[in-house]
Amino acid sequence: MKIKRCLLIPSLLGLLSCSSSNGESPDPVVTPTDSITYIALKDTTVTMIHPGGLHSKDDFDRVKTKVAAGAEPWASAFNKLIANSHCQVSYKSNPQVKLIRGGSSAEEPDPDNYSTAMNDVAAAYQLGLRWKVTGDAQYAQAAINILNGWANTCKKITGDPNMALASGIYGYQFAVAGELLRDYSGWSTESFKAYQQWMLNVFYSENHTFLTKHQGSNTWHYWANWDLCNCASMMGIGILTDRRSIYNEALTYLQYGNGNGRIMKAINHVFQGNDSTLAQLQESGRDQGHATLVISLLGNIFQLAWNQGDDLFGFNHNMYLKACEYTAKYNIAMLDVPFWPYEYSDVNYNVTTLTVISSDSRGTVRPEWSLPYYHYLKIKGVNAQFAKYVSMGVTRTAPEGGGGDYGSTSGGFDQLGCGTLMYSR
Repeated sequence: MKIKRCLLIPSLLGLLSCSSSNGESPDPVVTPTDSITYIALKDTTVTMIHPGGLHSKDDFDRVKTKVAAGAEPWASAFNKLIANSHCQVSYKSNPQVKLIRGGSSAEEPDPDNYSTAMNDVAAAYQLGLRWKVTGDAQYAQAAINILNGWANTCKKITGDPNMALASGIYGYQFAVAGELLRDYSGWSTESFKAYQQWMLNVFYSENHTFLTKHQGSNTWHYWANWDLCNCASMMGIGILTDRRSIYNEALTYLQYGNGNGRIMKAINHVFQGNDSTLAQLQESGRDQGHATLVISLLGNIFQLAWNQGDDLFGFNHNMYLKACEYTAKYNIAMLDVPFWPYEYSDVNYNVTTLTVISSDSRGTVRPEWSLPYYHYLKIKGVNAQFAKYVSMGVTRTAPEGGGGDYGSTSGGFDQLGCGTLMYSR
């Protein structure tokens, strides 16, 4: 099979260096193999599809019909959504001038305040969904008030190196929320343009800097989720702002980038033989809290791409489904899985060989299984035998909630959730 290679544009070249920042040898995985079809970039003149974030018009039409009919599991999922305290018009947001993650540090003396962003953007997203399903404009207006408040108040992201997590995680979530609400007639053109510019100035600038420079550190030191959340933000912002060049920047990094967020590094081994339905994550040897986070981030990235006509779900023979099966088998079914040893390089370039899967945080539950399950089985028509552990994940988590349903710490807000409502078919 021939490789579909992307056309490179100058702004992307900084992302494609195969060497780490200190000039070490290129990573051999960068070289494509003849068995993988890479997605070609569309020309920057090709307009983005709207609505084209995590959900399409067809999704909203389906969900409205199912909820109105009281059909399951949509009815139970919608009831879970509207019971969330974030999904109320009475919700009070708290925008910050500085979004701080990694505060009380040498880089930023003020304390962390990123919990305000994670709660507020969860509320904006949930209120936006409630508006889409019910048609009641009071929910859209409440969501817009949250988004406008942040765009009018927040000037920058700051903190120690962990600020890159804020730029990525909350960046993609604010972008998705904005895309969800872009067709609300009560969002003035002036305010929407200001919101788009805010996303570019505050979030995209940090996404680009992190992925090109990795804070001047060892590129391979950063676990996959750091790259992936910034790719998700970049992709979401490209869609929101109609900047295909930014969307292309993210798509290029995912396929050819120089860090652990490249798909072929984030999913670093596909097993063969009796285990050929499984694939291991780069974070599998670290802990399961972050391994499940990677599953969530990849799913969101692939869904953003899917709604723009690019099929990353099928990349390298559905390797994402295999990674989902591996992670669900270990964390949902609580069964043993194989492990392929690999090397991890710390900030000082000290290399450690990881030889066993980590049991830390084993059993972590995130609202993430509905997306891959329904995509592969209902849209792609994959045989259910290849998703039996993901199916267990769907049963375990249904109906999937959103931020506020999974505790008060950041892990409960890393994903926007509501997958049972939005992806069931």
